Amino acid sequence: MASMKKVKSGTRGSGPKASGTPKSVDEYLAGVPEPARTTLEKMRALIRSAVPPESTEVISYGMPAFKHKKVLVWFAAFAKHCSLFPTAAVIEAFESELKGFSTSKGTIQFPTRKPLPSALVKKLVKARVAQSEGK
Repeated sequence: MASMKKVKSGTRGSGPKASGTPKSVDEYLAGVPEPARTTLEKMRALIRSAVPPESTEVISYGMPAFKHKKVLVWFAAFAKHCSLFPTAAVIEAFESELKGFSTSKGTIQFPTRKPLPSALVKKLVKARVAQSEGK
């Protein structure tokens, strides 16, 4: 019997495709094409302004994330959108404010062709920080 060849499926996103998982958020961003890179850099700055100052940037599950005791939020670039992963509970709490965006259980998609809703992103991240601290 002939052996079947394993074929790798295509990548879903436009994040770094080079040799494996990026080692840092800067390395991840360097592999993201425009316009997603600019959107992701804005998202990164908004998140940084809303998390505790002692939070660190990490790569978790192959995506950039901010961590303070535990991962607070992830963010990533895809072909036509950038996603914020603030947890399902935060998305549920802001369901009415997220009506114009594509959401799933744990992610919110922000199209790269539209301006990033800065105030909303900060509000979501602050809610996640409060949730994480048990407030």
